[in-house]
Amino acid sequence: MSLLEVSNLRVEFPTLDGIVTAVDGISFNVEKGETLAIVGESGCGKSVSNLALMGLLPKRGSRVTGKAKLTLASATHELIDLPEEEIQKIRGNKVSMIFQDPMSSLHPFFTIGDQIIEAHQVHNSVSKEVSANKAVELLKRVGISEPELRMKSFPHQFSGGMRQRVMIAMALINQPELLIADEPTTALDVTVQAQILKLLKELQQEMQMAIILISHDLGVVAGAADRVNVMYAGKLVESAKVDDLFAKPLMPYTSGLLASIPKPDNGMRRLSVIPGQPPSLLHVPKGCAFHPRCSYTDQVVGGENLCKDREPDLVEKEQDHFARCHLKNHVVLKK
Repeated sequence: MSLLEVSNLRVEFPTLDGIVTAVDGISFNVEKGETLAIVGESGCGKSVSNLALMGLLPKRGSRVTGKAKLTLASATHELIDLPEEEIQKIRGNKVSMIFQDPMSSLHPFFTIGDQIIEAHQVHNSVSKEVSANKAVELLKRVGISEPELRMKSFPHQFSGGMRQRVMIAMALINQPELLIADEPTTALDVTVQAQILKLLKELQQEMQMAIILISHDLGVVAGAADRVNVMYAGKLVESAKVDDLFAKPLMPYTSGLLASIPKPDNGMRRLSVIPGQPPSLLHVPKGCAFHPRCSYTDQVVGGENLCKDREPDLVEKEQDHFARCHLKNHVVLKK
């Protein structure tokens, strides 16, 4: 049984201009102990889908439907219909989230120690001293030197990489079964990115937890994920094991993302780009949402009009490899 089973998740935001469908009926599973990456351009629905699972979207300004069954060692929960007081017991405890901007996620007026201690105290009936010892232990584990002293520091006294380590410590203080990491390496230099990803992998193995890794960069997830879900315009457009996805993308959008990854042997050659811009979620194109930007419509059996008129289903084109595209299996995508 999967740790998390999401079925037909849909997130809508009513606006003066109409309904914005940020997440349009996505379904996926997360297995115990695995890392599932969710990738795509900004605005494709990656973060919103996971904020919906965590119950962090405004109740008045959004509509969330679908199912999300979380099967923990202690009990099974339906996250979408869970009352607020019940999801608060799970959030930050059995399911934690690392946000992409630690400076705005950490409170500037409270010390690092106070914030980590509070995260532990909320879910555990123990003394403050016990929580403080746990916080020091975890800060040391995530690579913060002199943790007893740094417990008294404020967020602005840490570098970006150190703040991200603090966020990881806070997210893991209650040993969650599922960790959602939303762009955990954004705005960090390449060396620090590698350190953070390595740290997450080590902690995952120690705690036997699952990770949902949200990123716009396939290069980041290449060595970190077991499986990859690719999103475009609020929908899942491809899903496969990471090696299969990199070796043989079956959807042109995924192929475009892979071609845009800088390679050491590129020299001074210009990077490949996906033409055009992602569509407005108020006016998603009819048919395949990607077809206005796609350079493979001439390879589709049935012609370009098929892409314009009929939305492809997400189907299993190869074993455990799903894609939303009218292209047939035998079509070799351009490099």
